[in-house]
Amino acid sequence: MPNYSEGRRLGVVDRLAAAVESTSGAYLLDRTSDASHNRSVLTLAGESAAVLEALHASVDVAIEAIDMEAHAGEHPRIGAVDVVPFVPLGDTTIDDCIGLARRFGAEVAERHAIPVYLYARAATRPERVRLADVRRGGYEGVRDEIATLADRAPDFGPRLTHPRAGAMAVGARPFLIAWNINLDSTDLELAKRIARTVRESGGGLAALQANGFRLDEPPCAQVSMNLLDFATTPMWRVWEAVARLATEAGVGIRESELIGLAPLAAFDAVALHAGVDRSQPVERRFEAAAAAIRLRDATPEMALELRLAAARGDG
Repeated sequence: MPNYSEGRRLGVVDRLAAAVESTSGAYLLDRTSDASHNRSVLTLAGESAAVLEALHASVDVAIEAIDMEAHAGEHPRIGAVDVVPFVPLGDTTIDDCIGLARRFGAEVAERHAIPVYLYARAATRPERVRLADVRRGGYEGVRDEIATLADRAPDFGPRLTHPRAGAMAVGARPFLIAWNINLDSTDLELAKRIARTVRESGGGLAALQANGFRLDEPPCAQVSMNLLDFATTPMWRVWEAVARLATEAGVGIRESELIGLAPLAAFDAVALHAGVDRSQPVERRFEAAAAAIRLRDATPEMALELRLAAARGDG
């Protein structure tokens, strides 16, 4: 699920997507772009060799097309290809993904002379398990400190950021749900306060990361979240916590939006909480879940398994 620091020039995003789609054996399951964050996420799947080939092809495009010295956006970032997480599907194990992440990181560093930091399960240093620690100070912080601070030395590549593409974080992790809740308000401080309250690091919900942003389109404040383990903290519990805190502040919720895809089991948990169980057709379960969390542009193929089956022609 590579994340690119470009969400406004959709022609560039088209080229990134085309690099994946033109790779035999790689399936582009989803593409999501956000202009305010100036960021795009591609979700691709396939056998390991095809996935590595597709990733390298997209990195070639990103490094040619994205100049970090001219980049601006709401989302934290350290490079043109900001982060590349490998996620196990099917029979693939997390150990397999760790090996792939380290292999890809070494290859891309050598190919482009770009510094690469390993994070999450692929990290070789405990202080780099959390992506936020790797991205401390953002692109500018890494650029200005990489040559002089020992803790900024990359796992692969030079101690000098790429002149256009900056640096890259590569990792392995379980499936993460990137999900945002938009408030019916432009109050950035309220979104930040809600985020601090609900996230795990603030004593809130387990396995939840959150921050507050202000969006231009639609004009509103947003609670932007990464749900690291939906079995530990289901989406409905996050929704109810954010809604309660917003209501206490006299503010409603406009909608939520999914960045990329989510496992069907995550939607089923929301549907069950809304009173619709797994005996119902999958479309009915998804419809109930989407309504419960006011999911924007909702279609059943937001479920990972359904999108992959459609891409492979399995039904």
